[in-house]
Amino acid sequence: MNTHTRPTTTLAPPVEETRYEEELAHGLVAADEEAFAAIYRHWGSLVHTMATRSLGDTHEAEDVTQQVFVGAWRGRHGFRPERGPLGAWLVGITRRKIVDALAARTRRLSLVESAARNAVPAGPIPPAPDDVLDRVLLVEALARLPQAQREVLCMAFYEDLTQVQIAERTGVPLGTVKSHARRGLHRLRTAVDRGDAPGAGS
Repeated sequence: MNTHTRPTTTLAPPVEETRYEEELAHGLVAADEEAFAAIYRHWGSLVHTMATRSLGDTHEAEDVTQQVFVGAWRGRHGFRPERGPLGAWLVGITRRKIVDALAARTRRLSLVESAARNAVPAGPIPPAPDDVLDRVLLVEALARLPQAQREVLCMAFYEDLTQVQIAERTGVPLGTVKSHARRGLHRLRTAVDRGDAPGAGS
């Protein structure tokens, strides 16, 4: 007689965990703010970890985490328990927001490259070495500007938005937009004049 017993393997989550997740899901659909706060505490760390691993930037990961839960709250009526548990639904939102963040990063880099190409007006004379150097320095300067300053300048130069329109689009106070634009332009001029790129400070 074989006295050895097979080790048991639990494939399904514990009943208590499943029940708790179902309660949170019902609370979310019912717009229960306490349930939503519990959802954030329960899955916020997982979402942030996924975003950090994919983006390699803690600040961007924090933005994505916020976007995920804002998106979950606004889209709560689209959650269907029969299609999968709440945790899997949140992971799906996280993956989409990460893709969006990577696409936005690519667009910002394209704007920087476009700025470099258009930095010196085209003329019949081939660009001198100094002109080429200026373009390279401008790429570095734009890339190293604080994100807020870089985005304000890009919206002003390439989308032809006024500072009032930028403030309306971003929700940033007009005075702050003007400050970002002024500081960003000053840093770009200083970087090119000195032949270096600005540091990461504001």
